[in-house]
Amino acid sequence: MTSESIIARNVRTNVSESLDDTRVVAIAGARQAGKSTLARIVAAQREPVRALTLDDPVTLRAALEDPTGLIEHEGLLVIDEVQRAPGLFLPIKADVDTDSRPGRYLLTGSAQILALKDLPDALPGRMETIELWPFSQGELENGPDRFVDAAFELGPRLGRDSALKRRDYLDRAVVGGFPEAVRRTERRRAAFFENYLDTLIKRDVSELVAVERPTQVRKLLQLLAARAGGLLVPGTLAGDLEVHRTTVARYLGLLEAVFLIKSIPAWSGGPAYRATGTPKLAFVDTGILGHLLGQSPSRLADPGGAAGTVLENFVLMELARQLTWNSERVTLWHYRNKDKVEVDAVLEAADGRVVGIEVKAASTLQRRDFSGLHHLAARLGDRFVAGYVLYTGQHSLPFGDRLRALPIDALWHCAP
Repeated sequence: MTSESIIARNVRTNVSESLDDTRVVAIAGARQAGKSTLARIVAAQREPVRALTLDDPVTLRAALEDPTGLIEHEGLLVIDEVQRAPGLFLPIKADVDTDSRPGRYLLTGSAQILALKDLPDALPGRMETIELWPFSQGELENGPDRFVDAAFELGPRLGRDSALKRRDYLDRAVVGGFPEAVRRTERRRAAFFENYLDTLIKRDVSELVAVERPTQVRKLLQLLAARAGGLLVPGTLAGDLEVHRTTVARYLGLLEAVFLIKSIPAWSGGPAYRATGTPKLAFVDTGILGHLLGQSPSRLADPGGAAGTVLENFVLMELARQLTWNSERVTLWHYRNKDKVEVDAVLEAADGRVVGIEVKAASTLQRRDFSGLHHLAARLGDRFVAGYVLYTGQHSLPFGDRLRALPIDALWHCAP
């Protein structure tokens, strides 16, 4: 498999452009998603540059003891794993308030930087945060990765025929997008995932808040994996975990802050509609989800396997990745009304136009697979651009007004 160092990241242009007009730029994302590599590539185009990593014990000690002295620099200062020394943010604020030129700092962090427990109210208005996710399928294949833009521009004219079959998608899903997982064999990949989760709980989560019982967090992850794609209800999880609801809510916030899970908010379209307001649960990396479920591609494909859950998560997270670089300003939602009519993903543009997406693990489809999209189209009228069922079949097919079936790999092969 191609190594991470030569796989282009789609948000690279975003980072460079932000440094051209913003004093402090932060690359935030999951541990081992490639933040340091991206920062190094972007910084290599600028002079002068000074680079520090707080994973180095001596540098970290200097950051804790003399943060003002540590950040003295000309040009661009890159600080890797900045969340390890929140005391740096006030000196950075003082520095950029004195010298307001853009491109002064490029920070990386394995936790959502604004969620840090010791972070002062230092940098709002001075810092832009760009999320970096594990590799998308388009990045791994050097594909366009512009499905979201294509959907809003082309609507029902969007089409794609594919050579991939159901097992191909399951293989991709269980690998996920972490650079280290992508390059490993199946057996060694499992070891990576296990070590990753252990490190995340013991180190990254504890950087945000003290966790009295790390075993509870790991048990919660197992419960969440079994509920991936379902509604995220802390009260139900609290009963299963035998802890207070507020504790579960706090843990969920931590897991989202370290980019392990993502809550997808519920879409209503307005207060008059009878829609649930409960978010949907997804795992940022489907490889991690497959590992927690303990299911190989062959097991996923068996009757009773979790193919539907895993492929829905896979599609949702490919969409979420694209929203960090696509041209159209779009928000990702899910939809479920009081009558249990559901649409897996609702993409809403800033001007109110909507694209609906359903995900099916089957290679053949029936008209009832479009029932949620029919409901959405009827509700929205002209605001409804198109509805797609992404499935494991190989052909693009029409299923009525503004409704189409598309192979899942349209996500990374389609462009406007």
